[in-house]
Amino acid sequence: MAWIGLGSNLDDPAAQVRRAAAALDAHVDLRLLAISPLYQTTPVGGPAGQPDYCNACAAIATCRSPGELLSATQQIERAHGRVRDLRWGPRTLDLDLLAYSDACGMCRTSDPVLTLPHPRAHERAFVLVPLADIAPALELYGDMRVVDLLAAVDRAGVIRWQTCS
Repeated sequence: MAWIGLGSNLDDPAAQVRRAAAALDAHVDLRLLAISPLYQTTPVGGPAGQPDYCNACAAIATCRSPGELLSATQQIERAHGRVRDLRWGPRTLDLDLLAYSDACGMCRTSDPVLTLPHPRAHERAFVLVPLADIAPALELYGDMRVVDLLAAVDRAGVIRWQTCS
């Protein structure tokens, strides 16, 4: 299983996130198990003045390795017009691999291309709020459950919304 953060703040963000969830589910080696509600979120980092984000989290089943899954998500991002030109800048689609588990348990890796679990997920309400909707007991870092991590972050700027603007 894997857990993925979905986000967009350009070109109809809610539609981008919904289409990305559909693309994950349509992929030959992926199956969408759960998708959180959509949330409107204030940008964290990056240039000032960018639009709010639409964020969600998804749980998927996959037979792909973490590296292969990363490649698949980046391919979906490119298909949705993602351009990587400005760190934490506005984007049509961002798919972050948050965590990955296999028969041996939670995958932990740290290399220049992929770090699992996501190294900043525990600091980000825009990740933890939707992730808690679908996997509150998921242990990202040892015995720290998502719901416990969420209790320690400021949720200001994260609003559940049926249609993100």
